[in-house]
Amino acid sequence: MKQMGFSAAIDDALGQAMADDDRILLFGEDVQGLHGELYVRFGSGRVRNTPISEAAFVGAAVGAAMAGLRPVVEVMLVDFTPVAADALINHAAKLDAFSGGRWQAPLVVRTTCGGGYGDGGQHEQSLWGWLAHIPGLSVVVPSTPAEAGGLFLGALGYEAPVVFMEHKLLSRQWLEFLGSGGRDTVHYDAPAAGQFGPVPQPWEPLPLGKALLRREGADLTICTLGVGVHRALEAAAVLEQQGVSAGVLDLRTVAPLDKTTVCEQVARTRRLLVVDEDYEACGLSGELAAVALEAGLSFRYGRVCTRATIPYNRKLEAETLPNVRRIVDECLKLMSPG
Repeated sequence: MKQMGFSAAIDDALGQAMADDDRILLFGEDVQGLHGELYVRFGSGRVRNTPISEAAFVGAAVGAAMAGLRPVVEVMLVDFTPVAADALINHAAKLDAFSGGRWQAPLVVRTTCGGGYGDGGQHEQSLWGWLAHIPGLSVVVPSTPAEAGGLFLGALGYEAPVVFMEHKLLSRQWLEFLGSGGRDTVHYDAPAAGQFGPVPQPWEPLPLGKALLRREGADLTICTLGVGVHRALEAAAVLEQQGVSAGVLDLRTVAPLDKTTVCEQVARTRRLLVVDEDYEACGLSGELAAVALEAGLSFRYGRVCTRATIPYNRKLEAETLPNVRRIVDECLKLMSPG
């Protein structure tokens, strides 16, 4: 199989789709520079730079989708989606429901998320729980290049707005563009298995709303997504040395949420740990607990989340975000008597 980086895999899948469907176009800030191969291949008519105005160009994407195009609109950081919240939340997400199914807005908002490189709480949030809270919005958070390309094709074929989120620690391209200037001596804890790997050729779309069991485990289930998958796999290897068998479930999408697979795994292990780089309060971690409880399951529960505003200081940042040590400690608590 061909080897490819995370963001390159998405661009490759997008290029395949654009060649097959001339309704697909890409626009956003600096996209002609960030996605030069697509710009050279498809030209300025389909790869278009925009002014720095998320409200304007996401609003334009909603109108373009309603008119029959399939826009991919790039918001550099998910932290900036609140600038376009009216277009995305009040219009795109509600169009199908308000029109009784007569109108849809099939667009993809491609954006980056996540911390661990020192840009602080206005540039390193995840926010997938906030976005998934809105009926009508789908939210995708892949963890490997193969998943990223396949899920992006799945998002392009979805008849509803999708927010597609790339964790910056998985993307060498985004780290170089956003976080490496003047920090050449700084170490980033970026999972190599997520940054670069085998990808299919040609691309086939992966369905949204289907979780994937990355590792079997008999004692407990770690449920996570994005970079959290790689943190959890590393933690599971540490736990194995201590006699604990931990399974790792990669959600892949926050909305739609694969409740069936989550409940199957929790029913089997009777212990659930949620690793969620998004905020703890009112977020995905609580939703997963509710899903399992509403299914009538009895289980022990824990979570490792981001609990506070992400600081710039690297040592404080490392303690604020989920990490392998925190995951291992919480798993051992779940395994303790009582």
